[in-house]
Amino acid sequence: MTQTRARADAGNPLAGFKVGREPYFRAIGNEVELYEAAYRTRMPVMLKGPTGCGKTRFVEHMAWKLNRPLITISCHEDMTASDLVGRYLLDAGGTVWHDGPLTLAVRHGAICYLDEIVEARQDTTVVIHSLTDDRRMLPLEKKNEVVQAHPDFQIVISYNPGYQSVLKDLKESTKQRFGAIGFSYPSPEIEAEIVMREAGVDRRAADTLVCIAKRSRNLKGQGLDEGASTRMLINAGLLIAGGIPIAEACQVAMVVPITDDPDLRDALTGAIAACI
Repeated sequence: MTQTRARADAGNPLAGFKVGREPYFRAIGNEVELYEAAYRTRMPVMLKGPTGCGKTRFVEHMAWKLNRPLITISCHEDMTASDLVGRYLLDAGGTVWHDGPLTLAVRHGAICYLDEIVEARQDTTVVIHSLTDDRRMLPLEKKNEVVQAHPDFQIVISYNPGYQSVLKDLKESTKQRFGAIGFSYPSPEIEAEIVMREAGVDRRAADTLVCIAKRSRNLKGQGLDEGASTRMLINAGLLIAGGIPIAEACQVAMVVPITDDPDLRDALTGAIAACI
């Protein structure tokens, strides 16, 4: 039985992209039901919210729940359209076409997740336009081929409104192709629950970390682009669970990464002292 499954997986190009274990995700609204409804119609979905609030964990959880392979692409400014769709490469047999991650998802029916899409250049992201309307197809111009999307294919992007600027934002022609699910940091009670679950700390430590995060988020727009994220709280909690004193753990996981400004570091250090 195991050998049979191994042979089947060897012939499945998406076998390595299945989410094997259930990723922990704590819903704070009806985001799960909204996504399931969007997936039933294969609607392209935008996950919109601040850094470290659980957008990536959510899409991993939904891929597991729906039993669909998940191909994640971390967007960056040097990414080209060829990085997404594929290119010709030389190997021992000569020049061979290699599908990119987006094409792989389109051909075989994976969920394709473009993480922090605003980091990519706009002339790169327009390649997804023909996949996000009723055409659901991907032109491979270099290969003179048009790939019709597999019935199970869906595209998901994450978008941080805090990155909006003249130079770094999505085109309206891109935004309006997606349904959007809004994310934010959870209530203090739920955020403490998440930190306890993910970092293995007790309630008192989790409540302290959430208190510090709340104070740091109040500094957004006063020198900080973003306050401490839930991800940062979990990192601090992991250090605490490993025996690091809470004040030092917060410096390492929350203060030093978030700013180089001495005055802001002093303000954050004061917030830590006030919450401990």
